[in-house]
Formats: sequence, C-alpha cells, structure tokens
Amino acid sequence: MKALLVGVGQAGGKLTTALSEFDAEMGFGSVRDALAVNTAVADLDPLPLDTVLIGQSRVSGHGVGGDNELGAEVMDEDSIEVLDALAPRMTAEIEAVVVVAGLGGGTGSGGAPVLVRELSRVYDVPIYALGVLPGRDEGALYQVNAGRSLKTLVREADATILLDNDAWRSAGESVEGGYAAINESMAKRVGLLLAAGEATQGVGESVVDTSEVINTLRAGGMAAVGYASSPAAEDPGENVNTVTSAVRSAVMTGLSLPNATDADAGLVAVAGDPDRISRKGAEKARKWLQEETGSMQVRGGDFPMNSDRIAAVVLLAGVERSKRVEEFLERARQAVRDEPEATPDPAAAFRNDEIDDLL
Repeated sequence: MKALLVGVGQAGGKLTTALSEFDAEMGFGSVRDALAVNTAVADLDPLPLDTVLIGQSRVSGHGVGGDNELGAEVMDEDSIEVLDALAPRMTAEIEAVVVVAGLGGGTGSGGAPVLVRELSRVYDVPIYALGVLPGRDEGALYQVNAGRSLKTLVREADATILLDNDAWRSAGESVEGGYAAINESMAKRVGLLLAAGEATQGVGESVVDTSEVINTLRAGGMAAVGYASSPAAEDPGENVNTVTSAVRSAVMTGLSLPNATDADAGLVAVAGDPDRISRKGAEKARKWLQEETGSMQVRGGDFPMNSDRIAAVVLLAGVERSKRVEEFLERARQAVRDEPEATPDPAAAFRNDEIDDLL
C-alpha cells in the first residue's frame, strides 16, 4: 500500500518519523511521503521531516498546553495550510493517507480528528488514523482527552488502528526510552502491514495485496495489528508449527491493542522466503484466527521476503468490543467524574454518541 503519512502533535511526529525510517531501512517504498504538523516549534525542529506549524496567531508556536479543544479549533482554522502542504504529495499513486497522533495531548487529540474529516472531504482514498492511547500513569487530563478524541476519530476515519502505551512500555525504562521503544515496535507492525501489498522480494504462491488490506479495514471502527517471528527450517514441511505459532504469538502477545481478539474481520500475512512457507501451516493459522476472532472474514496470504525467519503480520478490524477498549473507556469516564465540579462537565462526550453504538 503506497501511503502518505501525516503526524499530528508531538507523539504523532515521532511515530511518523519511526515509520518513515523503518520503511526506508527495509527498502519497501510503501511510505511515499510524510509530513509533521504541530502547534509547537520545539516539537517540530528535531524531526527529519517536512513540517507545518499551525496556530501561530493563537499560541505563537508554544503549543496548546494539553487543551484539545484549542487543538481542534486551531486545526479547523489552519487546515487549509496543511491541505496546501499535502496537495503536491497526493499523487495518483497514493492509495491511502494515515494520520498519526497521540490521543492524550492537546494538538494530536484535538487536531487529528479535524484533519481526518477535512482529508475525507477532499480526497477519494481511504483516510486511516493511527492513534496512541495514553498509559494509566499519564494523568487524568490525558485520559479525558483520549476518550473525547477516540470517539470522534472513530467516527471520522475509515478505520482507526490503536496502540496501547500501557502494553508496550517495559518496567524500569525511562519515559523517553520507553516511548522510543514503543515507536520502534509499532513502526515494524504498521510498516510491514503497509508493505504487505508491495511484494518486491521473490514470488509467493498467494501474495497479500493492497486491496485485501483495504477490504479488511473496510469493517471500520477500531483496529489492531500484531507481529511475531521465529527461525525457519529450509524444508517447508518442517515449518507447519512455525507458521501457526507465529500467528498465535502475533495475536496473543504481539497485538498493538492486547486482548482485542473479538473482531469483525481479519488478515494474516505470513512473511518469509516463499520456499520455506508451509501452505498447510498458513491455512491452519487462518482457520485458527477465524475461530479466535469469531469472524468468517479472515483473509490470508504470503509476504515474500529474503529471510531465514518466518514472521506473521496480523490485522484485526472492528475490535470495539474488546475488553481492553472497555477498560480504557471506563478509565476515561472515571477521569471525567473526578474532575472538579466547578469546571463544565464533559461527561456528555461519552453519552449518546457513536462510540456508544460501537460498544
């Protein structure tokens, strides 16, 4: 899938950078271009990407201070600047736009849904979101921001792939080191997913193509992506268990949104040397994924690569009913309830809206 990436906010810019660098390092060519958008000059300066500073008339390049309502207003006012910067990058080969954002801060959580809405209005390609859920220790404001942002993002995007910070930060890591490791893990998962339709190394028996990724995400709502790999024998007959174990591990321990196995649709791409991939193992893995997710819409195929390992990339779409999502939403609701009564009650953000229908 030839994609254009747009990172919004600090976390969005850093994850977009990681995705671009992974794609370039692997030589996939799936990320055709990338842009970072922010209200803070200090967050844009270190990025090796083209950038757009928005909200200069409102915050003078100093950021929105975690105020996602202000972040949304700024993006609404300055979206034309972002669209102008994207226009020459939206060539005929672009098959999807991915808007990347942390959902807890101000610029990303407020601005990303607005930008997705505007992109959907202008372009006739899928507009996906890649959203990062804040960890439990990131403060009540981040939980409330993410709860508000998520419901709007799910409504506006063709699909929203979620990354749960709590699941990927290792104990004892520094905050900065932890986020860098999370970005690297997520870049591998999403980067391989985008590249799955761009088979450039060898010829597989049944290669996953871009249309299958798009059709899987057509279920809309929330999605998760998983990855796992292990060494492979030269004889494909010896790799039946290798393939099935990789797919199981990708789902059970490698999902960007853990425990999100109740899905409307799924896709499993088995990556590796085509001569080592077991067809029997791939089919067994696909049937296992059908049973695990409760969905009959599970696609499967090869991702040819020159490697002595076999890897599994799993995409699950329509995971709104997962326990992990419910736990996060309850955490966000509790953060709303704990807010001082003197402030306007934002609890209405969780009532009578699309997110309730999804759940």
